[in-house]
Amino acid sequence: MSKQSKRREALLYHAKPKPGKIQVVPTKKYATQRDLSLAYSPGVAEPCLEIEKDVKNVYKYTAKGNLVAVISNGTAVLGLGNIGPEASKPVMEGKGLLFKIFADIDVFDIEVGTEDIDEFVATVKNIAPTFGGINLEDIKAPEAFEIERRLKEELDIPVMHDDQHGTAIISAAALLNALEITKKKIKDVSIVISGAGAAAVSCTRLYKAFGAKAENIVMLDSTGVIRKDRENLSVEKTEFATSRKIDTLEQAMKKADVFVGLSIANIVTPQMLKSMAKNPIVFAMANPDPEIEYDVAVKTREDIIMATGRSDHPNQVNNVLGFPFIFRGALDVRATKINEAMKMAAVKALADLAKQPVPEQVNIAYGETKLNFGKEYIIPKPFDPRLIATVPPAVAKAAMESGVATEPITDWEKYKDELYERMGSDNKIVRLLVSRAKTNPKRIVFAEADHLDVLKAAQIVHEEGIGFPILLGRKEVILDLMQQIDFEADVTIIDTKGDEQTETLNGYAERFWQRRRRSGITLYAAQKLMRERNYFAAMMVNEGDADAMISGYSRSYPSVVRPVLETIGRFEGVTKVATTNLMLTKRGPLFLSDTSINIDPTAKELAKIAQMTNYTMKMFGLDPVIAMISYANFGSSKDPHATKVREAVELLHKSNPDMIIDGELQTDFALNPEMLKQKFPFSKLAGKKVNALIFPNLDSANSNYKLLKELNNVESIGPIMLGMRKPVHILQLGASVEEIVNMAAVSVVDAQQKEKRERELAKTKK
Repeated sequence: MSKQSKRREALLYHAKPKPGKIQVVPTKKYATQRDLSLAYSPGVAEPCLEIEKDVKNVYKYTAKGNLVAVISNGTAVLGLGNIGPEASKPVMEGKGLLFKIFADIDVFDIEVGTEDIDEFVATVKNIAPTFGGINLEDIKAPEAFEIERRLKEELDIPVMHDDQHGTAIISAAALLNALEITKKKIKDVSIVISGAGAAAVSCTRLYKAFGAKAENIVMLDSTGVIRKDRENLSVEKTEFATSRKIDTLEQAMKKADVFVGLSIANIVTPQMLKSMAKNPIVFAMANPDPEIEYDVAVKTREDIIMATGRSDHPNQVNNVLGFPFIFRGALDVRATKINEAMKMAAVKALADLAKQPVPEQVNIAYGETKLNFGKEYIIPKPFDPRLIATVPPAVAKAAMESGVATEPITDWEKYKDELYERMGSDNKIVRLLVSRAKTNPKRIVFAEADHLDVLKAAQIVHEEGIGFPILLGRKEVILDLMQQIDFEADVTIIDTKGDEQTETLNGYAERFWQRRRRSGITLYAAQKLMRERNYFAAMMVNEGDADAMISGYSRSYPSVVRPVLETIGRFEGVTKVATTNLMLTKRGPLFLSDTSINIDPTAKELAKIAQMTNYTMKMFGLDPVIAMISYANFGSSKDPHATKVREAVELLHKSNPDMIIDGELQTDFALNPEMLKQKFPFSKLAGKKVNALIFPNLDSANSNYKLLKELNNVESIGPIMLGMRKPVHILQLGASVEEIVNMAAVSVVDAQQKEKRERELAKTKK
């Protein structure tokens, strides 16, 4: 190979995708000596020389364009105050995780050991060449103002102090929408700001940028109303000093239209709320406890629009709605600043998004029947998948229009597609699942709670509010294990071998015998079976003493399936239950069915498995696109193994014409939409991204699921039971703690769905 060819190869090896393109880590081959010679010496010299010629090439040949520094000196950490740089590190690491999860931005967190402004600024300037952007975090006021001002002036990359601007952007969007609902104009409303720190100052400035009048604003600090006749005011406080002759929050609240709290808990009383104007807007954003409790506020004023910083009430003002997407847009046009135009664009984008119809998966994630723009929905939810393709483009356009973008975007539809693709490899579906479970937790029987991993999972389920564990097993073992892992919660423990369960056990046995006495079961046999934990757990669910059941960690699959089928049985119209596994792949969620039960299903059974998979996928908030898998493509084989798949598809096309399903198909065609479209353009799947595979038999389904899991280290949720009358889910032998927690979340969501369906059926019968 010539010297010129080697140079070209080295440059191509190091070339990075432009901002807005997908970056998968690792992005380059590294398996051979040749790869290493390109990655480091001698090949790495070529991009170094290119960057020396033109420093802008650093974006082309390194990860700088997708890398943000989260920097703090630990002087104002959460509500903890000045706890130092080391103690701030967990918060900075968490911030970095949010950047990655919500916007696919890589982060280094940096904790700086100085409170001197000059030293801090110098440190950040010296390390700035590494990064595409700087996110300042948890720096106390007034130093935060000066640090941000200087860095914005002296650096040519985006800089933002999120404590100031994040809250300002989200609350401004909420305020605009609240004012629209109450039919008030921002230029006319009287606003009270409780707090005078960095966030309060930034919020007030942004409200003014949207039209709020200085004469209508009253700001308070810890000593009371900030008045013009007060001495020794800082520059920032002087900016918002009022000439009104009032001294207290109580006085300021009279006839006020808007209250914005960025101070401390419980300083607003019901009497103060009653003194406010008609249709008051109250943003009580002190964390973790607001200036007035949500329940107290809405009980005091029926006409109130209330927002807090908490996730357990409507209208959470959450900074994660802002900073990941603002930096995403700024990085993708290689902006030199984050300016007022970009922040205002983010505000408008968030406000407008809240007025759009909400996707069903967002309703599902938050346990809502239907979110609609109104008093309890004035700001988008953090798990709304549209955020990634709504806020960054708005920010990027504003950067271009205001002259700070150096790499403008020309194809906006392509850019939006790339933004959506960025999120395809992350396990967001798990977070959505857990979030939905938390909205309405259910009672879950853990039938093998005397195993440590099962108990750990139950502890997580309890502590995270996913469900209410009921622990089955040897009581003395469970209590000993609970002590070992500091699981001190007051949860129900049941030992089916103990005498204290005799009455319950006999009652279960009687009812089980009544149902099974014509199937060879005696009352004595039923009493004996109830001593077995899987029969007992299943009867708890069947009789309404629990909502869901998890088992299978320590026992073979058939030994767990049999008790639940005999006890709970199948859903009406289901002749055979089945299972599906949700695989969290890099291309997105992929369901595989049937992975555990039916050895060689018939065409009718395959069709039913597909229908049940379709229903379960919708439970997860997904739009099913299903391929029926075979070794043949569309009639290329007349063998019965292939023709039964074809027959199943024909049945489904007749009975469920709205289902997006087709086959028979080979796996590679099913997973490659372009290849499928080219070879079989007539297929219902042509050009579509398949997210479920129905296999013709247990051999192929189980083997493929295990192969995918082991070779590609793909996380799996399942097997998820399909067709059961009640929520019962059986683990794979030796499942991990994380897998058990995920299955617990599935069981809770399953219980929520079955409860909802029962209510709907009851209404229909009436």
